[in-house]
Amino acid sequence: MVYADHLHQVIATIHTQSLWTTLPDAPKEDAADSDGGDGKLAKARALTIDQLFANLRQERIDSGQSPTPKSFQGVSKLKLKAILAELSLTNQKVIDAAFALLDDETPSMFSTAPVGAMFNAGARTSQIACHIGYLQRDENIGKVDREGRDEWIKPLRDIGAVDAITLLNGTFIDGHVAAKNPNSSYRLNSDFVAVLKMPDGHWQNAFAAWVKKGRTAARMAAEAAMKKSAVSITAKKTGHAALIEASIMIYAPRFLPDYQILYKDDSDGDRISASERAAMKAAGVELGLKDSMPDVLLWCPETDWLWVIEAVTTDGEVDPHKVRNMTALSKRHGKKGIGFTTTYNSWRDVASRQHKVRNIEIGTYIWLLEDPTRQMLVESFDQSSASIA
Repeated sequence: MVYADHLHQVIATIHTQSLWTTLPDAPKEDAADSDGGDGKLAKARALTIDQLFANLRQERIDSGQSPTPKSFQGVSKLKLKAILAELSLTNQKVIDAAFALLDDETPSMFSTAPVGAMFNAGARTSQIACHIGYLQRDENIGKVDREGRDEWIKPLRDIGAVDAITLLNGTFIDGHVAAKNPNSSYRLNSDFVAVLKMPDGHWQNAFAAWVKKGRTAARMAAEAAMKKSAVSITAKKTGHAALIEASIMIYAPRFLPDYQILYKDDSDGDRISASERAAMKAAGVELGLKDSMPDVLLWCPETDWLWVIEAVTTDGEVDPHKVRNMTALSKRHGKKGIGFTTTYNSWRDVASRQHKVRNIEIGTYIWLLEDPTRQMLVESFDQSSASIA
């Protein structure tokens, strides 16, 4: 249902946290004349946005209603949460902000909004913050920190789920036309809303198509899928073995798609199995006693390149010694080249290790399971570029 019509009158008098008399587009007529002389709107004009939302919450509670229904436009918060989780957006305030911008039952908080406009037509950060704090919380916690907008608005903008708009001359137009404009607002992207409104069992394909339109959304969806794979791996293995498995199952398919696994050192049994010896023989490679034993050795049949992965949970990065040793092996077997990647679980791990040892060899790569959609090339002042085979 759309809440009581008289709320339109009250809400239409409030624009921002400022008093009505400070609003840039406030009507000039006398309060008593505009509300039939009973002074109701005059009182409303003295309310801040916080007070308005507090009153709105209490009025709904007093009338036996929930401050916010379980769904807007047929989209529940649980469904919204499930869809955003596909992009690894699990911050509750991000979910709450998106839910607020679905609200087609609360009138717009702008004094000069188009006639009949609802909250979902466009809302300022402060209005969204009040919607979250006063209407969506079980307890009246007040407006959430508006300075946290980079935490809960920016992620939605980054993936293209939220558009920047401005209320200008009674119409919402695209973009923020000026810095610190009091009418700068946000609304959900219409294509994203269409995905949200798709029934269960159907939104998945529509969501996948929507994701492909945006580079950031595509990257985040890939990252979310990789993180799910990581959870599955760590449920079966731990420590060094788990990171080696993640390097094989997550890193290699994305960054080394044409490479075959020749050998992995993730067990306490025979260092090289019979099947691994057969794979290396087919690739024309043999690991001897004097060779460094990598965590993972790969080979690309098309280019005849080798690739070494070292998974680091305590030590063992691709350092100059490792590069010299494995490069010698590559040349000894007539390979066209060899590349190297050091993998870590997290940014914290790489910072902790490299703060102490700084031993990653120039021209090699670093990959983090925590940030799986990109890898980093280590370069120096005397080496301006290198490329992955």
